[in-house]
Amino acid sequence: MQKVLISDAGLEVSQAAYSFSRWVNSDEISLDKVKEMVAYVHELGINTFDLSALLINEKLCDFFVEAIEALKIDRDDLVYIVKVSNQRIASDGSIVFSALTEKSIQTQLQEILNSFKTSQIDLLLLENYDPLMRVDHVISALIKAKNQGEIGHFGVANFSVHQYKLFASRVEEEIITNHLSFNLLDNGALQDGRIDLIKQQYSKPLVFGPLANGRILNGMDPKAIRLRSVLVDLKDKYNSNVEQLAVAWLYKLDVLPIIGALNKERIKNAVSASEINLSYEDWHKIYQAVN
Repeated sequence: MQKVLISDAGLEVSQAAYSFSRWVNSDEISLDKVKEMVAYVHELGINTFDLSALLINEKLCDFFVEAIEALKIDRDDLVYIVKVSNQRIASDGSIVFSALTEKSIQTQLQEILNSFKTSQIDLLLLENYDPLMRVDHVISALIKAKNQGEIGHFGVANFSVHQYKLFASRVEEEIITNHLSFNLLDNGALQDGRIDLIKQQYSKPLVFGPLANGRILNGMDPKAIRLRSVLVDLKDKYNSNVEQLAVAWLYKLDVLPIIGALNKERIKNAVSASEINLSYEDWHKIYQAVN
């Protein structure tokens, strides 16, 4: 898998990232399984990891750190992406809110650095816009952390166009991505301008849920069936399968998918999809199936 710049401002990443979000609630986590998966995705060329979910499960976080050490993967060859937020999930499953301040961001960041035994997070994302936050204070904290070398770059997650613009009005050149839910069946970010806005900044969005949590492959609603029919018709032309074509459609749009699959074959499909070059006509044919 090729490496690309996520933004003109820098940060080279693999064309896809891997997330452990589906591992968090598993009862079958072990160091060997984590090590096996890290080795597998790294061998496929993925060097970029969305690690936010690991902070929910301390054991899983420890296993990841141990896996990197055991596999002797150079930390400098990896990209760590982590989020800070005004929300956290309590032990009873409820959501606890706390204000984003310079102090709270610094506290969260130090906990993150300690958890992953690293001196820097390559990309720190501010997750979920908080209408009560003091934007200038939050940005000051992020810039201070960057100047101190604790983060390499920062971006946002789940921001609308207007929320992004407000944040960017202070440090437009510093925000290098918006982390979004986006796929063929959830393409609102293309409709409402979020994708366009990121591209306007000469950046690429990070998108999760590339297969709509299995709906593209198995959904029985009219839109999913209609889309799958088009993808099936095209699979022989590209010597591929439905899954690969759905992800290839994302690559053609120049977005960076985050893969969260536990199944190795699905991960391999998402990676190999980067080698499929959909024609202009076929990209639009697929898009029209869901619009």
